[in-house]
Amino acid sequence: MNGIILIDKQAGMTSRDVVDKVGKLLRTKQIGHTGTLDPMATGVLALCIGKATKISELITNYDKEYIATVTLGIETDTLDTEGKIINEVDNVEVSRKQVEEVLNGFLGTSIQEVPVYSAIKVKGKKLYEYARSNIEVELPKREINIYSISLLGDIEKGQNKVEFTFRCHVSKGTYIRSLIRDIGYKLGYPACMSSLRRIKQGSFIIDDCYKLEDIENNNYELLKIDEVLSDIEKVIVSYEIEQKIIHGAVIDKEFKSNISMMVNQDGVLLAIYKTYDKDKTKAKPYKMLTTKQ
Repeated sequence: MNGIILIDKQAGMTSRDVVDKVGKLLRTKQIGHTGTLDPMATGVLALCIGKATKISELITNYDKEYIATVTLGIETDTLDTEGKIINEVDNVEVSRKQVEEVLNGFLGTSIQEVPVYSAIKVKGKKLYEYARSNIEVELPKREINIYSISLLGDIEKGQNKVEFTFRCHVSKGTYIRSLIRDIGYKLGYPACMSSLRRIKQGSFIIDDCYKLEDIENNNYELLKIDEVLSDIEKVIVSYEIEQKIIHGAVIDKEFKSNISMMVNQDGVLLAIYKTYDKDKTKAKPYKMLTTKQ
């Protein structure tokens, strides 16, 4: 069994929980996800199965789209409503115009500080391990890109607090919890995330995802590896070159791009190769999907 299956993750499960559940249902241990979703989050979670686990890195790099809800007036240690409150104010007042102006200010490239409750490693340990041990550590910063962001619906004013929902299209590695924290700072209030739904990852959309009940009922289809990587050049090779690829040899050939799927005459995906010279005439294995017998 080789391919990618799209899951609509439910709230309350970790991404690892989903991997373990689906792996058990499909009776395979060769399975992994392609981008962590927080336990409270829902939505697109792409799972790679069998040989597809070798290309998970490529899928992880895809842009993502989310719908998120902000609660203004509260900040927590985890930056979501499931954490411990560390800052709280009453009588929050913001206008639609203020929110839209602040959201638009995040468009483009910026530097984001990752959340302390995250799986990013510092000196070999995950940040949340430091947080749980009450050990302070300098939080890494990374470059992110926000391609689009817009307010959805009305601003909801509750008892002393304000909520609003936005949709965003962001680059790999963007933490929506951190984005919401920073949106709050710009509006002059503490803020945390009260809901998150991933609606798109690369070309994967939420409407194409399966519920866990579908997997239990054997009502699903796997995406083929070459279908998922359709944006990568496909090179059909001769039997002679196929034998070289199977043995992991360098291929001398003129390539159109720096990464290519190498496919034999029968349409079998053998490997993914990357060029390593400026003229794109030499390529070596990047991900081997078949091996010598």
